[in-house]
Amino acid sequence: MTAPGVDLVAAPSDATDLVLLAHGGLERSLAAPRAWRPPILRMWPLALAARSAAPDAAIGLMRYRYRGWNAPSAHPAEDLRTVLDRLTTRFNRVLLIGHSMGGRAIIAAGNHPLVSGVLALAPWLPDGEPLVALRGPVVLAHGDLDRITDPRQTAQYAARLRIAGHPVGLLTVTGEKHAMLHRSPDWSELAHRFVDHALTATPCDWLSITPSRVDPLPHWNPTSSLTTGIRDITIARLRLHVVSRL
Repeated sequence: MTAPGVDLVAAPSDATDLVLLAHGGLERSLAAPRAWRPPILRMWPLALAARSAAPDAAIGLMRYRYRGWNAPSAHPAEDLRTVLDRLTTRFNRVLLIGHSMGGRAIIAAGNHPLVSGVLALAPWLPDGEPLVALRGPVVLAHGDLDRITDPRQTAQYAARLRIAGHPVGLLTVTGEKHAMLHRSPDWSELAHRFVDHALTATPCDWLSITPSRVDPLPHWNPTSSLTTGIRDITIARLRLHVVSRL
């Protein structure tokens, strides 16, 4: 077992902000995550989008101890909190972007004092997931064709946040499945806008420009879009590389 950490793909020497991306995984697994597994690769285009939005910020990918959630403590949220505690002397603000299991992790750890925004993409939010007082702007987004994690549970969690008085943006992405490959440019654009506004605007500014539904263009072709999603991963891996580890 190795300690959790962060692979930095952008690390300006004077960066005071960090965009930290948390990838998906499995419900249970004590196997070690590998850098070339699809859930990790899917985060690289989002890292590229975050770098474009915030060139002065550090951009990092979470390294979990295990591939699965493994309650009660050997899970990514625990790893994320451990990492955030270590980063309090290095960064002033951390934005969290997570997909699937990573979406669950960033929500569970989203009340950490360093956190200044949470973007959960197709998050895994099972019934009874504890409600967390999330910090900064909060956006949840889910594809309406997702059969791995349930968009209805995401909507229910958003409703619970609102009832508790926490502003949250909720987006439904038409025609998208769990891997977020069919509309890859739209997910990257969402990440870009989130990072830009979370670092420069108030939560209300962000929420006011967030639609409730993201629909494809009339000429949208799911087959060609899937190819585009795979291409975006390849481009991001060529343009970015791990420059240091925390």
